[in-house]
Amino acid sequence: MHTLTVRDLRYDFAKVEAWLADGQEIEITKHGKPVARLSPPRPAGGTPKFDAEAHMRWMKETWGDRVFSAEEVREMREAELGDRS
Repeated sequence: MHTLTVRDLRYDFAKVEAWLADGQEIEITKHGKPVARLSPPRPAGGTPKFDAEAHMRWMKETWGDRVFSAEEVREMREAELGDRS
């Protein structure tokens, strides 16, 4: 994914347009913080359908047969969220 500033977007849109035409996503930042994401239009025919079998294959490749206990999930959430949970 490409990253551009708001200023780049304003003054160099030809580059942005070329990246979008190439199918690239672009993150727009302002003062170093993300403010938007641009993506190319979806192909005609609408939103692609969810492929449950492909997702299950991905999960198996990623996690194997691993099942997290409730305690492990709680610890992971605490580590990610800190005191906000």
